[in-house]
Amino acid sequence: MKSLFNTTSKLLVATSLVLSIGTSSLMAEVKDKFTVSWTIYVGFMPWDYAQQTGIVDKWAKKYDIEIDLVQVNDYIESINQYTLGKFDACLMTNMDALTIPAAGGVDSTALIMGDFSNGNDGIILKNTNKLSDIKGQNVNLVELSVSHYLLARGLESVGLSERDVRVVNTSDADMVAAYSSNEVTALVPWNPQLSEIMKSKSANLVFDSSKIPGEIIDMLVVNTTTLKDNPKLAKALTGAWFEVMELMKKGDEKALTFMAEGSGTDLEGYKSQLKSTKMFYDAKEAVEFADSESLPAVMKKVSEFSYDHGILGEGAPNAEFIGMEFPGGKTFGDKKNIKLRFTDTYIKLAADGKL
Repeated sequence: MKSLFNTTSKLLVATSLVLSIGTSSLMAEVKDKFTVSWTIYVGFMPWDYAQQTGIVDKWAKKYDIEIDLVQVNDYIESINQYTLGKFDACLMTNMDALTIPAAGGVDSTALIMGDFSNGNDGIILKNTNKLSDIKGQNVNLVELSVSHYLLARGLESVGLSERDVRVVNTSDADMVAAYSSNEVTALVPWNPQLSEIMKSKSANLVFDSSKIPGEIIDMLVVNTTTLKDNPKLAKALTGAWFEVMELMKKGDEKALTFMAEGSGTDLEGYKSQLKSTKMFYDAKEAVEFADSESLPAVMKKVSEFSYDHGILGEGAPNAEFIGMEFPGGKTFGDKKNIKLRFTDTYIKLAADGKL
């Protein structure tokens, strides 16, 4: 699910945005039909359940609108299509929200932060359990992805930097096969590849996302103009999400089995993935996370990483090029170029039972 967003892709998106400006977010208006793109991942499966069981339809009808959740096979492609205005909303990570739509000039709002990786991403070394031993090694990972970000944070924790290793760009689909090669000694995969590789006796998990809680966030992102013109969409989506969260909080095995099968695993496998995913089952907990002082600090780190790796947008002069807005009037970056917003408005309504 995590992404690679290379320079070529950025240029294609930027060019397409210019060509499609007539149908872009600038033309958003009050309407009654909406589309949301999504891809398979543990934290996104509740949306599939909500769609397939009629929960989304129920909440949409409450607000006299229609919502269609569309599965896209390729994660990055789903975000690119959202950026081009083909979808009103999309499921993505916080880093990708910054480096794709926001960097592409599309003002976007994180409506719901549903979870964060709490062990789903990790650094694996062969035949050593010390992260510091990674120095001088080639490290296989999906370059410019959250795996790359995790590596940087891990290296920082032991006084190293990316200058001390050599990154080898490797597709997530090739990660398990790569580990079987004698030449490969260090990898940064995510689940389910992470769990598969860890079955090997030579594999040692030396750092994972539980060490940086709240930094790799999975979110429902909505076009800001669309959101402002259509608050009913936000209310319906938020209501549907927390109805499913209530079922998951209760351990509803019928719902969990549905999600497991949809993601290509069984109930136990899905439960295992959930253990390394911090889900915000309670709307009040989601509000606390959205309002926390840590969120702006996290996004500052993400922005600095993105700038250092050239994925903050064409011509970005510094890490503060893209402005971000947080609940309570907090901001980071250029206030005249706010392109990514985090809101607590609708999750507060859910917490207060006012949807």
